[in-house]
Amino acid sequence: MGNIDANRQNLLNEISKKVSYEFNNIGLLNEALTHSSYANENKKRNIQHNERLEFLGDSVLGIVISDYLYKNLSASQEGELTKIRASIVCEPSLANSSIELAMGKYLMLGKGEEVTGGRERISILADTFEAVIGAIYLDGGLENAKKFILSNLKNTIKDAIEGRIFQDYKTHLQEIIQSKGNDKIEYEVIDEKGPDHNKIFYVQVKIGGEVIGKGSGKSKKEAEQKAAKEALKKVV
Repeated sequence: MGNIDANRQNLLNEISKKVSYEFNNIGLLNEALTHSSYANENKKRNIQHNERLEFLGDSVLGIVISDYLYKNLSASQEGELTKIRASIVCEPSLANSSIELAMGKYLMLGKGEEVTGGRERISILADTFEAVIGAIYLDGGLENAKKFILSNLKNTIKDAIEGRIFQDYKTHLQEIIQSKGNDKIEYEVIDEKGPDHNKIFYVQVKIGGEVIGKGSGKSKKEAEQKAAKEALKKVV
């Protein structure tokens, strides 16, 4: 098993069962679960990290979802298919599937990434999910990768087709701000209008004390999401 010790081997066997695929080359799975921060902190060991597998997995994911939507939504035009596909393969959707498989537990992370919450970071979890797709594709071909994708994204695909995918803009905004530094994100209700049974809330979001987005909605949560969505346009 090369540089894979017994403890790591046990963890890889555990996650292999969770993804319902038995690897011929377990090293590919290990690589898929190795973050660049770990490889960078162990340069002398010449460890492969998962970014190349993530690149491959992203493409495999795209073709599998495109093929599925093309075959199952014969009445939908290109624009609608593109919109549905985007909501399936977006970062929050992939991260949710990664969380369901507890992929964060099996990640090899650098110490710096570990202490700043890398195991729960949306972007890292989404990238890891794509890397595992890439590993399965290389190890067992397109059919096995397709089986993994459609099985683990089944509910996401159904929700996307039925228009129920909800974009969590607040989480996405927090993710981006965290990656850039330690600026504090604050949401403030700046106004409320209308009767109690039909109230509209107005919210602003501040980053480092500066207002960068505003939104309104029938609940504070909805208003906060809209403010975060507006803020994302300025920070991405």
